Amino acid sequence: MEQVDAVIRARLVSEVALINQISAYIIGAGGKRIRPRLVLLFASALGFHGPERLELAAIVEFIHTATLLHDDVVDESGLRRGRETANALFGNAASVLVGDFLYSRAFQMMVSVNHMRVLDVLADATNVIAEGEVLQLMNMHDPDLAVESYLRVIRFKTAKLFEASARLGAVIANASGPVEEACADYGRSLGTAFQLVDDLLDYEGATTQLGKNVGDDLREGKPTLPLLIAMARSSDAERGLIRHAIEQGEVARLAEIVEIVRRTGALDATREAARAEADIAHQSLAALPPSPSRDALIELCVRSVERSS
Repeated sequence: MEQVDAVIRARLVSEVALINQISAYIIGAGGKRIRPRLVLLFASALGFHGPERLELAAIVEFIHTATLLHDDVVDESGLRRGRETANALFGNAASVLVGDFLYSRAFQMMVSVNHMRVLDVLADATNVIAEGEVLQLMNMHDPDLAVESYLRVIRFKTAKLFEASARLGAVIANASGPVEEACADYGRSLGTAFQLVDDLLDYEGATTQLGKNVGDDLREGKPTLPLLIAMARSSDAERGLIRHAIEQGEVARLAEIVEIVRRTGALDATREAARAEADIAHQSLAALPPSPSRDALIELCVRSVERSS
C-alpha cells in the first residue's frame, strides 16, 4: 500500500494548483482503501507481483475518490471521514471538476497498463456506477421502495467497483475464466456487505466514529434497508413517522426514528444480511490456493461486517 500511495501522489500532480490542492486534501483524508487492497491481494494470491498491480490499485482508488466528490455534491454532504467535504470547503463547481479530472486521469493510467481486458473491466464498471448513481437519485424520498430495488442500487453503485477491483487482480494474473469469476463474485458480495453495514451505521454509530453526520441518509431521503425493515415491523403510527421523514428528508424526530429502528431489530437484521453476503464472499475464495493473501481476504470478510465505523 505504501507503493500504491507513492503512485497516487505521482499521478495526482497537475499544472493547475487548485486540482493539486483538492486532490491532496481528498486523498490525504485516508479511508480504508479496501478497493486497492483487493487488487493487490487477489494479484498476490494468484502469484502476480508485477508493477501493473500498483497502477491498477491506484486507478480504482482514483475512480472511487471521483465518485465521492460527485456524491458529496449531489447529497449536499458537509462531513466525510471526520473532515469537511471538498464541496463544503472549495465549493460544488470545483469538486465536480476535480472529480472529472480524477476520472480522466484514471483512464490515462488504464491506457498505460496496455491491457485491453483491463480497459474493458474498468470501462464497464464506471458506466454501471454512473447508472447506480442515477438509480439512487430516482429512489430518493420513496418510502415504498422495494428491497430488491434498494439492493440493485448497492450492486451498481458500490459493489461494482469492489467486483472490478477483485476481478482486475485475476485479470493481470492471467487467471482462468472460472477463477476470475470467483474473484468477481467475492468482490460483489463483499461490496454489498460493506454498504449494508454503512447503511446500518447511520442509525447505530456516533458522528465521531463514523466520520460523517449521523442521520445523513435520512436527511437525504434515502430509504435504506434499516428503514425499510423498521417500517415493515412497526405500528401504523411509527410507519407513518418514518414515511414522512423519508418523503421530506426530515431529521427533526431522528431520535424517535433511531429508537424505532433499534427496537424493531432492523439493525440486527441488516447486519445479518451483511453477514450472509460476507459468507458468500468467503465461499468464493475456495477457487484460490491457500496463501497469506487468501487468509487476509477471509479476514476482510469478517472485519467489513463487524466494524463500527
